[in-house]
Amino acid sequence: MTKRTRVRSSSTPKPLVQKAVHIQPKTENQDRLIRAIERNQLVVTIGPAGVGKTYCAVNAAVNLLVQGKAKKLVLVRANIPTGKTLGSFPGDIYDKLGPWLAPMTSEIKKRLGANDYDAKRHSGQIEFHPLETIRGASFEDTVILVDESQNLTYEEVKAITTRIGEGSKMILMGDPMQKDTRESGLVVFKQVINKYRLDIPIIEFKVEDIVRSDLVADLVKAYMKFEEN
Repeated sequence: MTKRTRVRSSSTPKPLVQKAVHIQPKTENQDRLIRAIERNQLVVTIGPAGVGKTYCAVNAAVNLLVQGKAKKLVLVRANIPTGKTLGSFPGDIYDKLGPWLAPMTSEIKKRLGANDYDAKRHSGQIEFHPLETIRGASFEDTVILVDESQNLTYEEVKAITTRIGEGSKMILMGDPMQKDTRESGLVVFKQVINKYRLDIPIIEFKVEDIVRSDLVADLVKAYMKFEEN
């Protein structure tokens, strides 16, 4: 009798093959933002909380990654210390930057799933990058997502935007209403784009674009009127 050999199945799960998904815009400006990211190397998007800036930018960036149009995603965010500097937090760079990057990473996890997100992070396809080391870096075939850009200084905006290498894209996201610095480098950069007529789209969301909830829309309107007075 021929002895059968049992073939053991590998305990390591096969990596999930992700596919690009259609991003269904809820507003005209969301549609403009998605199209601008597809067609341009650098995009600036400005607007109040709840308009879907992060949702659209993250999902468009992940689509580029899973389609092979980008080799990795780099996440950057201005970290304004509130009692502790970045170096005071324990752990590696992912532990240190994690709290500030949570709005983006949570959206990426929803899109990819936690397991695939972890796999891409450990393989270097998703990378956290601190502002302190941005000078001297060069990003090629990369999508760079810069959140809370209203808190960047002009010098930081200049340092980041001049890091864009071949085959790369960058999206600057911010809400000048929520700046924690005296002068917003994002606002100054917008002036530079307009003054020198640079071919860089600026997608500006309005209060009417808020999709998070009616309460958020009412609050933003109230804050705007209060600060005007």
